[in-house]
Amino acid sequence: MELSTIAGQSIPTFPLCSTDEKAIPLLGFGTAEYPFGASIHTLKETILEAIKLGYRHFDTAAIYLSEQPLGEAISDALRLGLIKSRDELFITSKLWCSDAHHDFVLPALKKTLQNLKLEYINLFLIHWPLSLKPGKYEFPFQKEDIVAFDPKSVWEAMEECQGLGLTKSIGVSNFSCKKLETILSTAKIPPAVNQVEMNPLWQQKKLRKFCEEKGILVEAYSPLGAKGTAWGTNRVMECEVLKEIAQAKGKSLAQVCLRWAHEQGVCALVKSFNKERMKQNLDIFDWKLTADESHKISQLPQCKGFPGAAFLSDDGPYKSVEELWDGEI
Repeated sequence: MELSTIAGQSIPTFPLCSTDEKAIPLLGFGTAEYPFGASIHTLKETILEAIKLGYRHFDTAAIYLSEQPLGEAISDALRLGLIKSRDELFITSKLWCSDAHHDFVLPALKKTLQNLKLEYINLFLIHWPLSLKPGKYEFPFQKEDIVAFDPKSVWEAMEECQGLGLTKSIGVSNFSCKKLETILSTAKIPPAVNQVEMNPLWQQKKLRKFCEEKGILVEAYSPLGAKGTAWGTNRVMECEVLKEIAQAKGKSLAQVCLRWAHEQGVCALVKSFNKERMKQNLDIFDWKLTADESHKISQLPQCKGFPGAAFLSDDGPYKSVEELWDGEI
């Protein structure tokens, strides 16, 4: 893995494939909070604090209702001199399922750019391998709104977005190896990123190997298990093995999880709106896990926190968890 470091910061970066884009910071700041929009009135200040602390990679999505506060924070950061140029930031957003139709992709990205008050984003992802009837932005959604997903035509529209310079890179989220193969079979521009759930209790070994072979960077969301959310689990933060490693190293359990993810060669997305924890989450780059500690983590029993039951329907493309994840969970 080729790494560089952002000037004046300690966050390593990684060059993305199939793009002339600058390298992506390997620690990103997530803005999803469920119910979506719950902290919308304080989110701008939280993001400004994150920028002050040194975060430069921010992850948002149409469905999160966080694009507008992020855009306001970027404007304020420039005005206050916290950053000299918008180019110092790496901004990711995602195409919601109701816009996952060929003719809706470009308008959706233009709406995202309007929300963010930006001329371009750095990375645009298909949020899920699923389409919903156009017009609604909601989660959970009605099962009867699930319609057929055409990955080939949606990806062609994503490629058009990159060709127009509205996004520097394109990728996917929550895609299995098989679904990535479908995209790759016709893609003129391969996905640069696959953003998926990943943590010590859901290590994604098969998917990571596949993505590495194809030059696709894996981004880990819920690297701490997303305790307390609608899609998360308490198992990571309550894992005795991880607690023992954290105690032995004099680190927090969260830091151990994030360091482990970094050592797997992925980009980790953290989400804490607590200033002290935001600081702690940055402090993972100047120490290492021992071989024994890494081995103990590699032996942990695996269980996906969010199987995606909301995306299953007897009348939809995925009637079972096996079909949604192609037998990978």
